[in-house]
Amino acid sequence: MHAVKKLLFQFDTDSHPASFDTVVAYDGGADHVIGHANLTPDNVGPLVDGTIFTRAPKDKKNTAIFIGGSDLQAGEALLAAVTARFFADFRVSVMLDSNGSNTTAAAGVARIASSTEVRGKRAVVLAGTGPVGQRAAALLAKEGAQVVLTSRALARARAACEAMKRRFGVEITPVEAIDNAARAAVIEDAHIVFATGAAGVQLLEESQWRDLPRLEVLVDANATPPLGIEGVDMMDRGTERHGKICWGAIGFGTLKLAVHRACIAKLFERNDRVLDAEEIYAIAKEMAAA
Repeated sequence: MHAVKKLLFQFDTDSHPASFDTVVAYDGGADHVIGHANLTPDNVGPLVDGTIFTRAPKDKKNTAIFIGGSDLQAGEALLAAVTARFFADFRVSVMLDSNGSNTTAAAGVARIASSTEVRGKRAVVLAGTGPVGQRAAALLAKEGAQVVLTSRALARARAACEAMKRRFGVEITPVEAIDNAARAAVIEDAHIVFATGAAGVQLLEESQWRDLPRLEVLVDANATPPLGIEGVDMMDRGTERHGKICWGAIGFGTLKLAVHRACIAKLFERNDRVLDAEEIYAIAKEMAAA
């Protein structure tokens, strides 16, 4: 009898399934990855049906769904549409990681939590309206931090904070910060800074953070020069700089990749997992502590 293949269906909301997610899917243990692009709640139903009606109950755990794409809100809507098709034991495990939002945010916040006590601290997520920034802000808030999320446009910051309140029930403060000087003013009394801006965009100069007495931890998710936080190296792995603990994009990115692979593997353990921010963060914290 041949072994049942582990099939991962890659449901992407963009025009092409992300090659990054395909590679990590294979590295996480999938035997075959089948990619579908341009998926929406309106057209995903038949694909979901195909995953849940084909295999015997004992073999359903060998089919799983990964939801990706660049738009977090589109991914959340797709996840809701996918799980709405499930009933009784007609379901497969599914993971949401639009634009790496859950795995990257989970790894970064797990590294912060392993570096300092988060509860009661003031945390600032710079340029936080993207998928990673939104999820990082939410996870920090759920850890008990007082979180501020910045954007160059206050309306975008408010929209992101409102979206995270709807999803996680957390209060995050939106702040407009149009340039480095404005961002420097926002972090003056921060204990934690997590930079989640666009690739190649510097958000802080070294002189703007190095002498801050309350600042304990900096994390920069940008690996494309110029880095998001000047003075933090992309390879920093809990490196002390100016008395602060620093994590660079590659430094905590190794955990992000490990978490992503581990989550893929967990999809094939059972047929009823739903891996979203909270579940992925729990895995990241456990791996960070190991």
